[in-house]
Amino acid sequence: MKQRIIDHPVLGKIEERKLITFRFNNKEYRGFEQESIAAALLANGVRTLRHHEENGTPRGIYCNIGHCYECRVAVNGIQGVRACLTPLQEGMVIESGGRLPTTVRDWRSEDE
Repeated sequence: MKQRIIDHPVLGKIEERKLITFRFNNKEYRGFEQESIAAALLANGVRTLRHHEENGTPRGIYCNIGHCYECRVAVNGIQGVRACLTPLQEGMVIESGGRLPTTVRDWRSEDE
């Protein structure tokens, strides 16, 4: 958690919260219970959360309010979870999002 701001000049000092353990891509990390998965990963220096479905470029947090879907990861086996909106819980197993459907054309091609 080397990159966490614990005393912000405007927002003040971070309140005491329970530190918990979680896994991301088979590596163990620590974060604060109930903070977003995205915040916990950023605090641990993780910037790439997944890769673009078509060209493979790295993707991370973009809007951080749930609109863009760039932060999709798999949580406890469920794909497509938005890391910026999902609260961290003890023992979560988080993985980079696998290849997810990109646009309507992907859904159509499966049905044809």
